[in-house]
Amino acid sequence: MIIESRAYARAGLLGNPSDGYFGKTISIIVKNFGAKVSLYQTPELVIEEMETDRNRFRNVYHLTESIRQNGYYGGQRLIKAVIKRFCEYCEEKNIRLANRNFTVRYESSIPRQVGLAGSSAIATATLRALMQFYEVELPDEIQPGLILEAETRELGINAGLQDRVIQVYEGCVYMDFDKKYMEKHGCGRYERIDTSLLPPLYLAYKTDLSKVSGAVLNNLKERYQAGDADTLRALRELADVAEQGKNALLNRDYPLLNQLIDHNFDLRCQIMNISKSNMEFVRVARESGASAKFSGSGGAIIGMYPNDETLSKLVVNLKKIGARVIKPFIQ
Repeated sequence: MIIESRAYARAGLLGNPSDGYFGKTISIIVKNFGAKVSLYQTPELVIEEMETDRNRFRNVYHLTESIRQNGYYGGQRLIKAVIKRFCEYCEEKNIRLANRNFTVRYESSIPRQVGLAGSSAIATATLRALMQFYEVELPDEIQPGLILEAETRELGINAGLQDRVIQVYEGCVYMDFDKKYMEKHGCGRYERIDTSLLPPLYLAYKTDLSKVSGAVLNNLKERYQAGDADTLRALRELADVAEQGKNALLNRDYPLLNQLIDHNFDLRCQIMNISKSNMEFVRVARESGASAKFSGSGGAIIGMYPNDETLSKLVVNLKKIGARVIKPFIQ
């Protein structure tokens, strides 16, 4: 029997990047793109290569283009790290795994290097497949932490819980990463929001941008740890934006929500260096009549639009700067 599991792209609607700093966020799942992991029993444990993991190239230009599009690392290391962390967790909890091996392969349609959480989708889908293969049930609130540990502890990736939470829970989720609560419970407070409350949203991503997610946040982490006053203030305000956004959604106060989306990006600009390309990205979207903020670490934006005419303007104007616009499929 072949086990197939999936996890999808995500977009941070409000609050990011405060999730890595005991803040608050709201995220949505984006089922337009996803990662699929296939796993089946075999005599030996085998992790098959995806095309982007292979080290055979036509020439130096092919190699260079591959690195620009996919980075230096593929999905195999993520799968290895999740398998290791899953095994260790089961040992810690005295869960005995059946003595059988498997072959695992993955594929992904999530655009790379534009902050749509493609890596964590592979990791999340892998954990789901392992749980099914070994018939181990893990609570939803525990899974994001295991996935994050596989990426941070094992691979040294700079990341927060937000991506993994929304990819486990799906839909739309408000997350509160209060430090005292997390230290006591090992997870944050996660509250599902009825997706019918969401206003018309668009998602746009650059089709020609190559950057490694995570690297952008490194300097922010250093300033946070050093107790920089401006950084701490902005992160608190970002968390407050998410809390206000939750209330705006519950009350269907969409004008306020629209303002909060723009304010989220403006706060980010106060504490992080934004490339000219990404600044232009947001500016063009706003000049087209929509709100705009990063959906992740850069390269993709999310926002509200008031009508179909504005959506058409977004499609035309953002295409001119090498970006594609979609309506996120959430349910």
